[in-house]
Amino acid sequence: MARPRPDRLPHEKGFHVSWDQLHRDARALAWRLDGEGPGEGGSWRAVVAITRGGMVPAMIVAREIDIRTIDTISVKSYLKGEQGELRVLKAPDAGLMGDGEGILVVDDLVDSGRTLELVRSLYPKAHFATVYAKPKGKPMVQTYVTEVSQDTWIFFPWDMALQYVEPYRGSD
Repeated sequence: MARPRPDRLPHEKGFHVSWDQLHRDARALAWRLDGEGPGEGGSWRAVVAITRGGMVPAMIVAREIDIRTIDTISVKSYLKGEQGELRVLKAPDAGLMGDGEGILVVDDLVDSGRTLELVRSLYPKAHFATVYAKPKGKPMVQTYVTEVSQDTWIFFPWDMALQYVEPYRGSD
């Protein structure tokens, strides 16, 4: 892995994802997952989105491959921008989940893999899929669309707002 430049903040190696790009990538994830479930004809019993980032990709995946049962799991791993102790704030329906067999767990990104490691410990037979994957977290997912370097900061569309930018050559 390339060493970060000392004159660059960690988030300056940014990968900006537009709503259009996220939609295309989430559809590509759905296509990879279609017919790959353990049920009859490769079907999935349900999609579980990891909140908050996994909600948009999970909805797109569920729509594309016609999964009607959707739930969420909320795991808190950051406090004021720093990784801390992991806690499940909201679990999906226990009767639905079981050990995870036939469940598709979707998130936007796997970074360190800590969140998915916790969720996998709860539902060991679930299938884990993300739109984007970083090398440290990649072993936690079975399916992903795009790999980015560990030192890349992904800017998702819900993290950004349109604003005026000065022209490259300045203004007169």
